[in-house]
Amino acid sequence: MANAAFMKKLQPDEALAKIVGSAPLPRTEVVKKLWVYIKKNSLQDKVNKRNINADATLGEVFGGKKQVSMFEMTKLVSKHLK
Repeated sequence: MANAAFMKKLQPDEALAKIVGSAPLPRTEVVKKLWVYIKKNSLQDKVNKRNINADATLGEVFGGKKQVSMFEMTKLVSKHLK
């Protein structure tokens, strides 16, 4: 399997679990659920759509940052997966 690493289920930590749930998920599903949360809470920056504005819950995942880019988000989220 070429994409075995992507399909491997990872355990979200407490901060990330508030958004994606506490069950182990493949990274692809984690990112999908994050986007559902971002869109539901209108956290995508109105001017620059590549930026995500953090609310209190997302701020925990983003290490306290108020705004991150999509690319930075993926990197920060990885720190919350085991």
